[in-house]
Amino acid sequence: MKPAAHKARTLIPRNSLAWLLTAQVVVLLPHLPRLPFWVTAIWLACAIWRVQIQRMRWAYPGIIFKTLGVVAIGLGVWLTERTLIGLDAAVMLLLLLFMFKLLEMRNPRDAIVVIYLGFFIVATAFLFNQSIVLALYQLFSLLVLVAALVGLQQTAGRNDPSRALRTGSVLLLQAVPLMLVLFVLFPRIGPLWSVDTPGGRATTGLAESMAPGDIADLARSSDLAFRVQFDGEIPVHDALYWRALTLSSFDGRRWSHLDFASRAEPRNWEQLGEPITYQVTTPATQQPWVFSLRGATTADERLVLTRDFMLRARRPLTDTTSYQATSYPQSLLEPQALTAMQQRLYTILPEEVDPRSRAFAAELRSQYSDDAELVQALLRHFNSEPFFYTLRPETLGVNTNDEFLFDTRRGFCAHFAGAMAFVLRAAGIPARIVAGYQGGEINPAGNYVLVHQFDAHAWVEAWLPGQGWTSVDPTFQVAPERIERGIQQALQGEGSFLEDSPLSAARYRDINWVNVIRMQWDEINFQWQLRVLGFQSDSQAGFFQRWLGTTDWQRIGIILLGCAALVMIPLAIWTLRPGRKPQDPRRRSWARLDQRLQRLGLQAKRGEGPRDWQARLIGALPGCKAELSAYFDEYVRQTYAGDGIPDRVMQGQLRDLERSLRRSLPRKPMRRPTASLDKDDLPGRSTRL
Repeated sequence: MKPAAHKARTLIPRNSLAWLLTAQVVVLLPHLPRLPFWVTAIWLACAIWRVQIQRMRWAYPGIIFKTLGVVAIGLGVWLTERTLIGLDAAVMLLLLLFMFKLLEMRNPRDAIVVIYLGFFIVATAFLFNQSIVLALYQLFSLLVLVAALVGLQQTAGRNDPSRALRTGSVLLLQAVPLMLVLFVLFPRIGPLWSVDTPGGRATTGLAESMAPGDIADLARSSDLAFRVQFDGEIPVHDALYWRALTLSSFDGRRWSHLDFASRAEPRNWEQLGEPITYQVTTPATQQPWVFSLRGATTADERLVLTRDFMLRARRPLTDTTSYQATSYPQSLLEPQALTAMQQRLYTILPEEVDPRSRAFAAELRSQYSDDAELVQALLRHFNSEPFFYTLRPETLGVNTNDEFLFDTRRGFCAHFAGAMAFVLRAAGIPARIVAGYQGGEINPAGNYVLVHQFDAHAWVEAWLPGQGWTSVDPTFQVAPERIERGIQQALQGEGSFLEDSPLSAARYRDINWVNVIRMQWDEINFQWQLRVLGFQSDSQAGFFQRWLGTTDWQRIGIILLGCAALVMIPLAIWTLRPGRKPQDPRRRSWARLDQRLQRLGLQAKRGEGPRDWQARLIGALPGCKAELSAYFDEYVRQTYAGDGIPDRVMQGQLRDLERSLRRSLPRKPMRRPTASLDKDDLPGRSTRL
């Protein structure tokens, strides 16, 4: 073979390149919103260069350019992410190399490698998002990639995008039954390695420290925090205080969480009141704290009850997690005397900050020797003085509590909780801040509670003799509608609820049809998280025990193989069945014409070529000569010259031929007398008209 001929054979056809570029766009699209603009610019440059190579205007990049390109993209990733090791950096590097592979493709084998890389890129998108919308989009991405594989096998003269899409759809549909079997029965195993969080940041709204304005910023987000299903009646709104973590250390501006409170088990507590049982489903937060009501207990081995009476996961939540808990809201938490270390820990304050707040605490202590009375007096102070609940507080200086209590008097829950905890400590009463969420929104479509980030809340726990840690909420004294009906009602006059998110559906909850659609869509997403994303090892074990009566993996493996065989064997029999209709358009049209002419005894003879059959048919059907000639001429061109338009022209000519046959033949032909027939008149079987 001559080199030029070999080169022509191995070049990537133009239609295949169009499929590759389309597949790359579809696969890269979910990643582009979180990538810097220069990544998109690089893809455009690579695509233009690849098209110019195909047009023989530009040359393939040389080894020096490719080496410099790899160094440049590595430097770009490092400057953007400040690392080459994290998950964001690794995925960005993979995407850039995926783009650069366009410039290296020289033959169909290279193109197949690009398509296989595309399948891997599809999987990486789920590391950042597992929503049902992305899952549906990625099904489309798989269809385009499979169609690109089919299109890569099509020649320039037989390029048919619709046929490639149809073939890809059939292949994916054939894989669905096996996919479902593997999803249900294949064992959930832990990762062989661990990776850091995308971006190295937690995805939950709460943090381990809190400044006065932090939760106010969080309240501007409509993102979902978690969902809760109750066994029985849903408690009233003002009873839903969802605890996440305690903030015990104050540095003069920020309250922070201490590991001391999370490592040991609780010393003593008494479970009082009617129990409330519920199931919490939370998306991945990359943090160990979880959400529960006061006095929570759980039998879930993944969770522990900490010394500050919070439920905490043994490992950060890296995927959608569902757990069950039972709470006793009237419980006495640590009613016995605190240790000397605890007493000091929960009363310590930094020196030389907020002198007016200290003086106010001393004044209260001089009036009330009983700690419980002092706490009530402080709550009355918040209720009687002109304090205002707002998402637009003024900026505070060094002495944040002094300026808030005596100057601005405008703030969010973190301002009220921080100021009250400071005054209580200054008065010698152990106090800490509880950060979490308050309230929630009932979804009537599924009868569960939705808790959003704008439900974030902070309140105070004060330790009182004989009562233990007692929850008090100064925000309730200033804006009771916030606790009883939610933040939207509390901010109705100010108009600041989700003012930075004009497209958020939660902002328009008062419009009935918008709210109905929002709730129905959330129910779909909840079932997706619960049934699909939440189908992990424990759910799978429960499924096996419930439906198969065993959790023995040897028996389950046998069942898995049996189910796979039940799915694949019928599919194989259907695909390889005898007499299966030929898939090639030419053969399909040939078989269709042959079947039409069988009742006339004019079907194709074994070993008869198209021109011989054409001549015999023209002799038997002279009225259809023009249509027969047009059909067979196109068939010969497509079969032997390869320069016809597949399927479309031929099928049109076949329809013309069939119409001509219907016009030329009588509807109910007379049977010819047997004596007048000659065995050589018509080949094969006896003729019936």
